Amino acid sequence: MLKTLRNAFKIKDIRNRIIFTFFMLIIIRIGSQLPVPGVDRDVFANWFAGQGGDAFSFFDAITGGSFEQMSIFALNITPYITSSIIMQLLTIAIPKLEEMQKDGEEGRKKIAEITRYLTIGLALIESIAMAIGFGRSNYLAEYNALNVIVVVTTLTAGSAVLMWLGEQITEKGIGNGISIVLVINILSRLPEDFSVLYQQFIAGQSVPARAVLAGVVILAVVVAMVVFVIILQDAERQIPVQYSRKIQGKKQVGGQLSHIPLKVNTGGVIPVIFAQSLMQTPVIVASLLGKGNGTGVGSKILKGLSQSNWCNPSEPIYSIGLVVYIALIIAFAYFYTSITFNPLEIANNMKKQGGIIPGIRPGKPTSDYLNQMLTYIVFIGAVGLAIVAFMPIFFSGVFKANVSFGGTSIIIIVGVVIETIKQMESQMLVRYYKGFLNE
Repeated sequence: MLKTLRNAFKIKDIRNRIIFTFFMLIIIRIGSQLPVPGVDRDVFANWFAGQGGDAFSFFDAITGGSFEQMSIFALNITPYITSSIIMQLLTIAIPKLEEMQKDGEEGRKKIAEITRYLTIGLALIESIAMAIGFGRSNYLAEYNALNVIVVVTTLTAGSAVLMWLGEQITEKGIGNGISIVLVINILSRLPEDFSVLYQQFIAGQSVPARAVLAGVVILAVVVAMVVFVIILQDAERQIPVQYSRKIQGKKQVGGQLSHIPLKVNTGGVIPVIFAQSLMQTPVIVASLLGKGNGTGVGSKILKGLSQSNWCNPSEPIYSIGLVVYIALIIAFAYFYTSITFNPLEIANNMKKQGGIIPGIRPGKPTSDYLNQMLTYIVFIGAVGLAIVAFMPIFFSGVFKANVSFGGTSIIIIVGVVIETIKQMESQMLVRYYKGFLNE
């Protein structure tokens, strides 16, 4: 990684892209500190302190603390992420969008434009709900129409500006801009999280040996999870494909051996985000409405849906929610793979191009074989995702290690870092070949 960065800085174009990305991230972090007009930040911070351990910790992590501080970037890029996922699902359900996606660069530009409009719409809906909900709970300085309009406009505009900054990073910087913004938000919370772990498990120990052991265990767990995620992200099964030889004029073409790479973690972090959103949405809604603190059946169900109550030795019954969570991760891994990977289409394309999988007949047998392999591979990836998501929950429940980052955050960070480094390496390779050809 360090060698790649050193080599990247030697190339002027890539160096300028990295510097541009760095300055954009500085602007984003400054915006994350600017308060929304009309919000009583002290009152809101006190309310959040009572909620952060339950439903809002991950949301605050991916917004880089902007939500906790109720800054102009409080919504951050969450509306864009949601709209992107919705567009992916609609592309499968609506034939016109599917045709648009297959229509090359122009089609992708149209889908990107629709995604932007959908992002603004979702940001507007979320900001209205937040402004009215916080206003009724006396978290605004004054609850009146003008103040609500100011808060709604600020939050919606902040989300739109952040989406634009992300697109600028993609175009003029390095890596995927939205992913880079998401990672810098998560990384901005890590110093505070490690400070909490230090105060809780190391500084508070009366016996020095226990403090050292606690530090070694924390470091080992973090390093092991990062290494595991790297292996999970890069792991793939290569299906060999043999192309038949053809005669064109006086030459033989084709006959080369290629492969179809089937990634073990096909869905990336999406299955975890889907499962987490489905589990936490009722908890978030109940928290905003001031419900869920009673002793009735509804309150117990909400406690079972909240991650902060899982793996708690004193209340093991609520860990049923963890079982449901893991089952949802596996189910969404299969669901997301089924809508993004079409074995029948790949089999038909191979047949048209004269490609076959050795030992497998073209057409439907090839499609069935790919489906079978995908079933095994997706299960392995889904179990890996479940393990990564489970470990922080286990330590939080058993040892009360209350931090904002978790398995989802680690998957996002590692995935984006790997992809960004690969993009830098590919750009350096392109410029190397260009320079070689010019010489």
